Amino acid sequence: MTDPWVALEPGADPAERVRALHRAHETFTEAGTVPRPVRGVVADSWRRSARAGVHPDGSADVELTDGDLGTYRAEHPLAHVMPLFRELLGPFASDGRHLLAVCDARGRLLWVEGHASTLRQAGRMNFVPGARWSESAVGTNAPGTAVAVGRPVQVFAAEHFVRRVQPWTCAAAPVHDPRTGRLLGAVDITGGNGLAHPHSLGFVRAVARAAESQLALLTPGRPAARGSELAVLGRDRAVLTTGGRGIRLSRRHSEILVLLAERPDGLTGDELACALYEDESVTPVTLRAELARLRQVLGPGVLASRPYRLTLPLESDAAVVERRLAAGAVTTALAGYPGPLLPASRAPAVVRLRRRLADGLRAALVAGADPDLLADWVHAPWGEDDVEVWRALAAARPTPSHRARLAALEAELAAPGGWAGREDG
Repeated sequence: MTDPWVALEPGADPAERVRALHRAHETFTEAGTVPRPVRGVVADSWRRSARAGVHPDGSADVELTDGDLGTYRAEHPLAHVMPLFRELLGPFASDGRHLLAVCDARGRLLWVEGHASTLRQAGRMNFVPGARWSESAVGTNAPGTAVAVGRPVQVFAAEHFVRRVQPWTCAAAPVHDPRTGRLLGAVDITGGNGLAHPHSLGFVRAVARAAESQLALLTPGRPAARGSELAVLGRDRAVLTTGGRGIRLSRRHSEILVLLAERPDGLTGDELACALYEDESVTPVTLRAELARLRQVLGPGVLASRPYRLTLPLESDAAVVERRLAAGAVTTALAGYPGPLLPASRAPAVVRLRRRLADGLRAALVAGADPDLLADWVHAPWGEDDVEVWRALAAARPTPSHRARLAALEAELAAPGGWAGREDG
């Protein structure tokens, strides 16, 4: 029989790579049985993996070790629910010779715990804390695919994209911030054939929901000194979390709070009007009316005037990403970036902030030349046409699919009437 994996060698195009995976999936089914049809969630994941240039003989890279890993884990929101994960999944993992794993929103493993001999076996394929197991790095796998699609996923044996992972079966479910809905990561159970049961997926899904419930209970107990939090990345309308409750703001109120959070010293009415409105004919009365409505939303004493400013600390997720970038923590910065800042906003100052943040991330990614981080960017909706990052990815990981995509983008750029650059990222 011809080895179906031959078509997965570097010279193959992505479509043939996926067809080969279908043949491989049938090859790995038990002899004498009717091959199972490839499930849609798996086939879609294979296509994404092929487009990302993942090789079937590849392996995960360890990105964080020792002190860096410890610091990142200690600051991660899922650290608050690790005792719950250990209580609910720990005995199941140890008794069944399985592993409990938790990853962040970029598919990077934060904790891997369980049976000692299984840990040693998993270590041989770099299924270890600090390793990146996103789809763009190692192809189809439960934790990586769960964070990619945002729902629980179970992956059996030959459904894995990388060959060395095929003896394993895993089930993972994403965990979201109960206040903002932001993806935090995923909880996973990994082992052998004993996990090849629908109950495994139901179990891990229930554990993820329990973790979200516990995170919701922890929220009111946060110290008041933290002030309020503003989620503006990857959403057209901000979510303000204050006093233990989340408020979804209007688009204009979202813009105003972004600008006031950026300028804690305040803005005059004229400065705020210029920052918000493209149309210079908008009257001061219009702005004052918006600010009056915002005061009703925020409550008494929060929005001061002359100049307009906030009287309580307000931390935005955009500011967190900028601080991480300034500190050189590019991986952590990208992990906290679910998308552009208020992408639908056309307020001049918001557009400038959006460009500044996206350009800072892009510059850091290109300078770092990490193929996995570059792949994460170009396979996100906001980066799929980013020629500069595609060039860096094609140089760092020159697969046929990457070179073909770059050639198509450059041809489109050079064509008469082609787009003159990228959109805001």
